[in-house]
Amino acid sequence: MRRLRWGICVFSCTIIFIFVPLARKVTGLERDISFLSRMGIDFISILATLVVGFMEIKRKNAAAHGISDKADTMIPIPVFWLVPQYCLHGMAEAFMSIGHLEFFYDQAPESMRSTASALFWTAISAGNYMSTLLVSLVHKFSAGPGGSNWLPDNNSNKGKLEDFY
Repeated sequence: MRRLRWGICVFSCTIIFIFVPLARKVTGLERDISFLSRMGIDFISILATLVVGFMEIKRKNAAAHGISDKADTMIPIPVFWLVPQYCLHGMAEAFMSIGHLEFFYDQAPESMRSTASALFWTAISAGNYMSTLLVSLVHKFSAGPGGSNWLPDNNSNKGKLEDFY
């Protein structure tokens, strides 16, 4: 656990002490990168989703060696295989959220700042509801004749979660 904490500290310091001054020098801006560039970095979320899909394929291949029928059996893959995808999603979310909020507070008129911020959070919540709707629709319409579908309730080893990603 100490190594993980140390690694996170090194990564954070690298971002602060190397990326920010380098970005300031390249862009010539006091803020390291512009608001729109910061929001444009959200392509990282596409990369993160691809990583999640490939990790699901790896997990299912590991489960295919005699344990795919047992829903409660632990698959012999270290939990640290989740770290890259969560780091990528976290970075994408941080760049997007911070870029939006800085854009609203810097570019919006004084009277619209709170409204713009409220609309931002409303859009985030609407996106979460749309994601839930998408999962429900995939669950419903991918059902096969035996009741199996892409997102099974009891055994994820039988599903096709990689196709969902």
